[in-house]
Amino acid sequence: MKNVLAFCTLILSLLLAGCSSSSPGEHDAFAQCLTDNGVKMFGAYWCPHCQNQKELFGNSWEKVNYIECSLPGGQGQTAFCEQQGITGYPTWEFGDGSRVPGEISLEELSGKSGCPLV
Repeated sequence: MKNVLAFCTLILSLLLAGCSSSSPGEHDAFAQCLTDNGVKMFGAYWCPHCQNQKELFGNSWEKVNYIECSLPGGQGQTAFCEQQGITGYPTWEFGDGSRVPGEISLEELSGKSGCPLV
């Protein structure tokens, strides 16, 4: 019985591992270009505008350089984000040091970063 249970556990683990790998996203090249060009988004897990930005990228979001600024429970901001002068979410920062606060379109990100939106 132990062998059957161990075998079933192994099979289940393999199946779950296969399911957890994300498929390529529609904007993978664009998101990678943003990261390669020093673009980052400062945000908070509880921020609905940040969620909207993430949804624009779909599965490609994992390639975006994202910096979480909220402390657990939303009870403040990380020291790093405070040091960076982040006052609202989302805040996009570009390779030249310029920033754009709030939600922005992929087209605006493309124009500001020089990354082609393909």
